[in-house]
Amino acid sequence: MTHDASPTARALLLLELIQSSPGITAERLAGRLGVSERAARRYVGILREAGIPVESERGRYGGYRIGRGLRLPPLMFTQAEALGLVMAVLNGHHDLADPADPVADPVADPVGRALGKILRVLPEAVAGPAAAVRSLSTRHPEPGARTPSPETTAVLVQACAGHRRLRLGYRIRPGDERVMEVDPWAVVVRRGRWYLLCWSHTRNARRVLRVDKVAGVEVLDVPAAPPADLDPAQMLEDHLSAGWRHEVEVVVDAPAEAVAEWIPRSLGRPEPIDATTTRLVGSTDEPDWYVRQLTAIRAPFRIVGSRELREAAEALGRRLLQAGS
Repeated sequence: MTHDASPTARALLLLELIQSSPGITAERLAGRLGVSERAARRYVGILREAGIPVESERGRYGGYRIGRGLRLPPLMFTQAEALGLVMAVLNGHHDLADPADPVADPVADPVGRALGKILRVLPEAVAGPAAAVRSLSTRHPEPGARTPSPETTAVLVQACAGHRRLRLGYRIRPGDERVMEVDPWAVVVRRGRWYLLCWSHTRNARRVLRVDKVAGVEVLDVPAAPPADLDPAQMLEDHLSAGWRHEVEVVVDAPAEAVAEWIPRSLGRPEPIDATTTRLVGSTDEPDWYVRQLTAIRAPFRIVGSRELREAAEALGRRLLQAGS
């Protein structure tokens, strides 16, 4: 806080200090504002005149705190706090209406409306990535999905927005942390998992990193623009559908457009064989899980490969037949 700051600016900062540290004393407020205790009490008076219920308690453990009033006082968020709130809402409430939708029902979706209001007043460096993240969130979080640190995520999304290179500490596995330099492109959330899409200068390749595995981050003064044709959602789905241990090939008796509606892109790439037949190509490390996802296909299909996938399908079929007998 500079000494030539306006009284209004000081009053708002004082409000933020009281909200973040209930019970804070006039002495501490004065020290944080760089003013006398008398001046700090004057700013408390300004807030009270504005209708904000600032309560005070005397004694050794006394201080200022925001009480309950007839109106909700202004809430002051840091960027990390604001993004953390958005992240928590996305992870716990996956049916959010578009706040710009004039026909959305505010009674049916008060959480979506509240989140929209928060997004509209966030700093642009956080609001843009947060809004993009919101649009990509899905209904069903993966079991065991971990929400990353809001502070780390805030740095990552701001680096993406500001086009700045990063030096990351990344946990490959427990006890194995590596340092890499990356050009950050986008932060994407999918089924409760948070990913950083980037170019790794360490590997000289595109990378998709789990944000919850980022152990440390340093913003470098080096420009790092994303590709002009970057489609973050498509890049993530392409990454998740390829490179796993067991190759997948499934022939479906349906057009490719229909298969794409039944099966998420992360399971594989639907390639039209002809107007009524499609080849689904992908890979997986978990044949048992993958076979269960194939049951969403609403047309006859044949598993061509791999052997592990066919065996998993046979085992699932026996279980279902036994359950129905």
